[in-house]
Amino acid sequence: MCYSDPPAAAPPSAAGGGAPGPAPAVTGAGGGTDGAHGGDGRQEQGRYRGVVTAERLALRTSPARGSDVIRYARRGEVVSIYCKTPGDTVKGNPLWYLLTDGTWAWGAARYIDNVGPAPRWC
Repeated sequence: MCYSDPPAAAPPSAAGGGAPGPAPAVTGAGGGTDGAHGGDGRQEQGRYRGVVTAERLALRTSPARGSDVIRYARRGEVVSIYCKTPGDTVKGNPLWYLLTDGTWAWGAARYIDNVGPAPRWC
């Protein structure tokens, strides 16, 4: 398992909004170097998972409550989480997850329960 310490300040990609650059390659079962990291040392896409707890969760273009909605996730939906970053506080929780389920979209961590380890920092 890989754990990293939180950054001292929000990364520039979170402040600028939108999705990061190209996604790292996803390897099939048994692929990759050690099952947790891609060949370039970055966490593989979809390594972390979560379950949506809100009836209908807006997935957005940036980690901000006022950003455009890309799509909605439903309660019980299992989502792939790429990383986490601070953003607008939602019901006392300032963290947002970057989800990789078909589109790159941000979901408020307040309404996504981790399955397994907590996601890495963006």
